[in-house]
Amino acid sequence: MVRQPSINAQHRAPLSTERIIEAALQIVDGQGLGRLTMRRLGDALEVEAMAIYHHLPRGKEQLLDGLVAHVAAAPAGESPPGRWQDVLRGWAGDYRGRLMTHAGVLPLVVTRRNPAALTATVASLREVMRRGGIAEDTAAVAAHTLLGYVIGHTALEVRGTNEDGADRAVNWDARFTAGLDLVIRGVR
Repeated sequence: MVRQPSINAQHRAPLSTERIIEAALQIVDGQGLGRLTMRRLGDALEVEAMAIYHHLPRGKEQLLDGLVAHVAAAPAGESPPGRWQDVLRGWAGDYRGRLMTHAGVLPLVVTRRNPAALTATVASLREVMRRGGIAEDTAAVAAHTLLGYVIGHTALEVRGTNEDGADRAVNWDARFTAGLDLVIRGVR
């Protein structure tokens, strides 16, 4: 069945990779990753699903990679001024916030092999530390450790687990800050 263009078609933004990723993110955020299909995405965009392939020739694989890149990549721009430790704390809090906001994409961040999505993030973290006087080899290890900490902590937080086995509520913000301080203090 051929879909007739809607009256809204003349007023909507042209289809673009960015628009497709944003619509997919809305589906994942609202309905979960398992509900993301090309047909559902086409419906959300008010286009035939096949139109998406013009922008994403590898289809759903490229879409999933795009979701990871969108959520996991560091925001563009210069790193803010300040002590390197404070810059890293700010980055970690912002990154945790993005992962929490888009928790449906978190399993993809953890399991998909998409090194390009995290390369810029790791490079920017290394640069912050390098400018703070940290040796390149140490900065490389610390950047991966910090990234792993934020992703891992957020994954536990999203699950809502009491990872220490205690029968008490976990204050996730305090736990995150305490762990982050341990990781940053260990960078020398």
